[in-house]
Order: sequence, then C-alpha cells, then structure tokens
Amino acid sequence: MVNVPNLLTLSRILLVPLLVVALLTKFEGKEYVALAVFLVAAATDVLDGWLARRQRKITRLGKLLDPAADKILMSAAFISLVELNVAPAWMVVVIVAREFAVSALRSFAASDNVVIAADLSGKVKTVIHTVAVAVCIIHERLVDLGADVADWLVPTVLWAALIISVVSWIDYFVRYGHLVLEGERRSASQ
Repeated sequence: MVNVPNLLTLSRILLVPLLVVALLTKFEGKEYVALAVFLVAAATDVLDGWLARRQRKITRLGKLLDPAADKILMSAAFISLVELNVAPAWMVVVIVAREFAVSALRSFAASDNVVIAADLSGKVKTVIHTVAVAVCIIHERLVDLGADVADWLVPTVLWAALIISVVSWIDYFVRYGHLVLEGERRSASQ
C-alpha cells in the first residue's frame, strides 16, 4: 500500500495548503512561489501514474487517492483564484461541480465493481486546467510587464477550462450514465 506512486499522490495533497498560503499571502514573488508549488504538485500527477504502471504498483489506495488528490489540488487552486478576483466565481462553480459529478459517477460505478478510467476528454481537461491555473497564477506578472497579453490570455484560458469541463462532463455522463440508471433499476426491483 505504501509505495512511491502513493507517496507522490499524498505529497500532492500535502502541497495544497502550501499553494493556498502562497496564493493568498502577500509577499514579494508570491506568484513565482505559488506557480512552482502548483507545477510540482501537477507533475506528481503525471509521475505517480507513470510509476505505478511501470513498476506494476497500482493499488486500490492509489486508485482512490489519485483522483481525490487531483480534485483537491484543482479545486483549491481555482477557489483561491476566485478569492484573488482572477477567476469569476460562477465559472469556478461549474468547473468544481463537474469534478464532484464525475467523482459521484465513478463512485456509483465502483459500487457495481465497474472502474471508470480517465478517458481522453478527462486527460485533455486536466492539461487545460493546469495551463489555466498556471496562467492565472502569474497574471499579475504579465500585467507588470506591460503585456496586453494578460487582457486576453486569462479570460481565454478560463473559458477553455470551462468549456472542456462541460464537454468532459457531458462525455462521461453520455458514456457511463447508463450505469446509474441500471443500478437504480436493480435497486428498485429488489
């Protein structure tokens, strides 16, 4: 149960409070510290899965902990960006709601011993969310450079994050929503 991939996943969870403190505390260079913490945490997501598959150390704990760590990291980052007035709250609510809805779908499927693995839309969503959060973290530095890019880049990455969240949400429920309906029918007939 305790192996390097699971320790990497745990480290992602443990980096979340440090990320939130770096984002919400005022000190010189906070954006760079927050960006570094966020990118290290995001890198553990790639590394833990790769190591688990390569070393054949996929565990039940890892299957449970990895998606939870992802959701904790991204939710904390996006919610902090709302507090910093970088991301609109309504966008973040939709993004976080998708995370909870897909987690609920996975939990429901798991109760019937069905594993819903991350698919292409989920992986693309993760990449776009990572880019969006990273850009939003350093948005003030882009403005400080006098770059007009911040005026269009931040809204663009946030809209991309929102759109891929909705597309991925629909994709998962179109492909796997029948599991919920079948489970409800079985429960009703018992």
